[in-house]
Amino acid sequence: MSNDQLPTYFLSHGGGPWSFVEEPRRKNYVKLEQFLVDLRPELQSPVRAVLIISGHWEESGFAISSAAQPGMVFDYSGFPEYLYHIRYAAPGSPEVAARVRDLLAAGGIPARLDGERGYDHGTFSLMKVLAPHENVPIVQLSLDVGMDPALHLQVGRLLAPLRREGVLIIGSGFSYHNFAIRDARATEISRHFDAWLQDVLVDSKPAERTGRLIRWEEAPYARGAHQREEHLIPLMVAVGAAEGEPGACVYHETGFLQLVTASSFRFGRPITPG
Repeated sequence: MSNDQLPTYFLSHGGGPWSFVEEPRRKNYVKLEQFLVDLRPELQSPVRAVLIISGHWEESGFAISSAAQPGMVFDYSGFPEYLYHIRYAAPGSPEVAARVRDLLAAGGIPARLDGERGYDHGTFSLMKVLAPHENVPIVQLSLDVGMDPALHLQVGRLLAPLRREGVLIIGSGFSYHNFAIRDARATEISRHFDAWLQDVLVDSKPAERTGRLIRWEEAPYARGAHQREEHLIPLMVAVGAAEGEPGACVYHETGFLQLVTASSFRFGRPITPG
């Protein structure tokens, strides 16, 4: 690798357990799936583990999954019965979990280890495609239920040393997430909010980027795009861990599920051969 630290990512993770879905529903995710397939080289050496901040795990404070062999959390409804019996069997990493806890504690943010927490679909929907051989250790970090963007940016800053230790940091959420608006209005709302994200994350200077993210509710259609922000806050951790580095849009789709604009972003330089 030519650079000595890993990038970070904010990935839009799609709908429910989509990566386990059989045809014909699978065709709705062709572009997202191809992006994740193309991203697989990012999980080669020197990556030794992945830390995922999932929009589907909230706690009062912060918790870290620490099981050696995590189970599954079927945190969705309305899907065919077989999707409640699927398994993604990648190992956890108690060692990395303890390291995450220690880094946060050193910065004055307490976090507890959770040896029972399994993989939710914010994790396994992505990792099923990114690491289909289920051989990359995964640790999950919860959101704090208060959803304070400045706090989650600080969490990212504290976790930045992991990038030099072979731990790939992924914020797993979605650039648009409002189940209350799932008609033609969502097309306009997601388009405007996505344009704001592109401007902030790709075109703004890093120092300006941080301030604008803290004030994200001032963005056009902010509360239309995120009636509740649990799918946006993982972005803050990914940005905080690469705060002084440029952002790039790595996935962009204007007709996700025939309706919304969706994007994913990388912060820092990509892994390159070397």
